[in-house]
Amino acid sequence: MRIDKAEVIVTSPDRNFVTLKLTTADGLTGLGDATLNGREMAVVAYLSEHVVPLLLGRDARRIEDTWQFLYRSAYWRRGPVTMAAIAAVDMALWDIKGKAAGMPVYELLGGASRNGLLAYGHASGRDNEELFDSVREHQAQGYRAIRIQSAVPGLKSIYGIASNATYEENSGVRYDHEPAQRGGLPNEEDWDTRSYLRHIPTVFEAVRNEFGPEVPLLHDGHHRMTPIQAAQLGKSLEPYDLFWLEDCTPAENQEALRLVRQHTTTPLAIGEIFNTVWDYQQIVREQLIDYVRSAVTHTGGITHLKKVLDYASQYQIKSGMHGPTDISPVGMAAAMHLGLSIHNFGIQEYMKHGEKTDAVFEQSYTWNDGFLHPGDKPGLGVELDVDEAGNYPYIRAYLPYNRLADGTVHDW
Repeated sequence: MRIDKAEVIVTSPDRNFVTLKLTTADGLTGLGDATLNGREMAVVAYLSEHVVPLLLGRDARRIEDTWQFLYRSAYWRRGPVTMAAIAAVDMALWDIKGKAAGMPVYELLGGASRNGLLAYGHASGRDNEELFDSVREHQAQGYRAIRIQSAVPGLKSIYGIASNATYEENSGVRYDHEPAQRGGLPNEEDWDTRSYLRHIPTVFEAVRNEFGPEVPLLHDGHHRMTPIQAAQLGKSLEPYDLFWLEDCTPAENQEALRLVRQHTTTPLAIGEIFNTVWDYQQIVREQLIDYVRSAVTHTGGITHLKKVLDYASQYQIKSGMHGPTDISPVGMAAAMHLGLSIHNFGIQEYMKHGEKTDAVFEQSYTWNDGFLHPGDKPGLGVELDVDEAGNYPYIRAYLPYNRLADGTVHDW
């Protein structure tokens, strides 16, 4: 069970992915997802130059010890690059341990706490008619819960809109499949918060009138509001019974969420850009959120995110793990194993990967009637076709950014 080989594999089928593959002396292999959208090569360098030399010869069974060693021995702790690298190692070790035991990882985590994982998809449109069509398409695919994103009158290009002409012209790829566009510079989008705050409640009113009160609806504010603006939006959306309002304000200022809580009962989801339990200390302890949004890939792997969610469970806060297409199938599988095992699971974000990605990453997880399941193959249940991965070399890609009408750079 000594680690004999460690490879960092970069492939770009439908988008860029970074995968760590560990091999033990007795031939067991494990995969970990180290993808950091728009900054992938920073994690590649961290792994290749600093982490891989530390892994060779280590006992693959010692997952907790390896996690603590990689975190504490670096001295410069935390941050998305460090934690994505550690996450990849952690996932790969859990994958190896599952294969050695002949069990899926969720069994090693205590066994299943449910039969499947409720997941939500992303519906969007330039107008209500197009949005309704997108909702219906997602329902036809089996989604029971749906995120609602809409264009805003007067704005040309904003986060979360699949039918945005700018992206279709640039790449021919639907925006909701992958917002990071390949090229030398990031795309510029525009933003106006007051227009957004006026428009979005009318969108949810229309969606509820069209689809009724039972469908769980979600919305992503994507960090673009001040605390008082976020409070205003949460209050105005209360009549439409949201499952959650996500990232309503930048959460670096944790105390800001107190103001939001004072003014609205709309449930809040925060944390997709967080990467340690220390990012959550105050907002969990003071019960300022309802759902933890971190991804296994960006939060130190299964070992660390489980600790975050165990802490959250003391305050009746549930999981809502990040799961867009910039989380590889390896990271998605890890999230499913963790979600299936914990008691305080809430919902799983799930955007289906493209055909090229599915050919590179052979998956055992399943999607059935709105629920995900990681499958019962030993380990994580995902294998990498190295030859197929080699057909898709890395291509630089950036996420977009926002500017206000006066030219000020704003949170995207």
